[in-house]
Amino acid sequence: MTQTIGIGVIGFGWMGQAHSRSYRRIPMHFPEAGLMPRLVMAADNVPARADLARMNFGFEHSTTEWLDVINHPEVEVVNIAAPNKLHRPIAEAAAAAGKAIFCEKPVGESPEVTAAIEFAARQAGVITSVGFNYRWSPLVQYLKQLIEDGRLGDLTHYRGRFFTMYGRDRLGVLSWRYLYEEAGYGVLTDIMSHTVDMAHNLVGPISRVVAAREIFIKDRPLPKPGLGTHYDRGSPGDPRGEVTNEDYVGALVEFENGARGTLEVDRSIFGPQSQMAFELNGDRGAAAWNLETMNELQLYLPEEIPVDGFTRVLAGDAFPHHGNIVPGGGNPIGYEDLKVIETLEFLRSVASGEQGTVGFADALAAAEVEAAMARSWESGAWEKVTSLRID
Repeated sequence: MTQTIGIGVIGFGWMGQAHSRSYRRIPMHFPEAGLMPRLVMAADNVPARADLARMNFGFEHSTTEWLDVINHPEVEVVNIAAPNKLHRPIAEAAAAAGKAIFCEKPVGESPEVTAAIEFAARQAGVITSVGFNYRWSPLVQYLKQLIEDGRLGDLTHYRGRFFTMYGRDRLGVLSWRYLYEEAGYGVLTDIMSHTVDMAHNLVGPISRVVAAREIFIKDRPLPKPGLGTHYDRGSPGDPRGEVTNEDYVGALVEFENGARGTLEVDRSIFGPQSQMAFELNGDRGAAAWNLETMNELQLYLPEEIPVDGFTRVLAGDAFPHHGNIVPGGGNPIGYEDLKVIETLEFLRSVASGEQGTVGFADALAAAEVEAAMARSWESGAWEKVTSLRID
C-alpha cells in the first residue's frame, strides 16, 4: 500500500531545489517504502524561482507568500529551506498548524532561537527533521554500527572539521550568509552544526569546550538583489559591505565518555573544497572519513584485518541504503543521494507518526555546544555545555 504525503517547500534556492528533487526520487529508488511524496506548493519571495518550482519541478502551485504553504489544507509536510532568520516564524506557524517540519540546519539564527523552535514543535507534538545529511552516508552509518558493536573499543580521540571553499573567494558576494543581522552567527551555526552533530552521532555528548573565532575576509562585494546564490562573484570595482559574522571557529572539546577532541570549521580557508571530515580512535581500532572522498572509509581494525595500518573500504550495496541508488561495489553515490536518504527517513517518520529520524532535539543538542563555544570565545576559558531546553 502506498501512502501519499503532501509536501510544501519554503525557499526555492539551491537547497529548496535539492530537497524537491529528493522527494521526487524517493519512489524511484525506494519503491518498497510505500511512500509517494506529492509536491503541492512551493514558496519563494523571488517570483521567477517560485515559477520555476511549478514549471520545472512539478509543484501543483507556487506562491511568493510562505504562509500560503502552511495554510494549504493538502500540505502535510512543511520543508524549510529559507534563510536562517525566517526559520523561527515559519517553524512556529507550521507547528501551530500541526504540520510535520523539515528544517535545514541550523534551525534558527542562534542557539536560543533553536531552543524556541524545538519547544514549539515539541509542544505541538509534530514530527521534525533537520538537514544533518552527512550522517546518512552509507559508510558513516556502517561505521556507527561498528562503534556501537564495540569493534573499535572505547573511543579516546576525535578530530572533526569542515573546511569549505564557498567563502574563500575575496570577490564572493556579500550574501545573507555573511551578515549577522540576516544569518545570525557565521560558521558557528552554518557548518559547525554539522561538525558537532557528527561528533554527537559517532562519539556522544560533549561536556565542555574552549573555543576561538576569526573573520579573515572583512568585507565583500555587494550582491545584486534577487539574483544568484552565495557562490556568485562580484568585480574588483563593485561597492563592498562589511562581513559581520565569523569565518572561522576552532575548539578543544571533552566528551562525556572521556574522549578528547578538536572541532574546527572555516569557510574562507584556501585549499580544501568541501572537507567535512573526521578521524577517530578507539583502544581497538580507528577510522577516518572525508566528504570529498565520501565513497571511501579508512578503517583500522588490527584484531580483525591482518594489516598493521589503515585499510580502504569502498562504498557499495553491502552498506545501508546504497544499493537502492546504485548496485555493486565501488560504484559511487553523491551529495544529493544523501538528501534522498535523509528525506526518505523523514517521511518514514511522518508516515508512522513516530519520531524516528534526526529531529529538532538533535539540532538543539548541537546548538547547546555552539552556545558554549560562543561563551568561550568571549571568556577565553573552558565553558560547560549547558541545557537550553525550554520546559
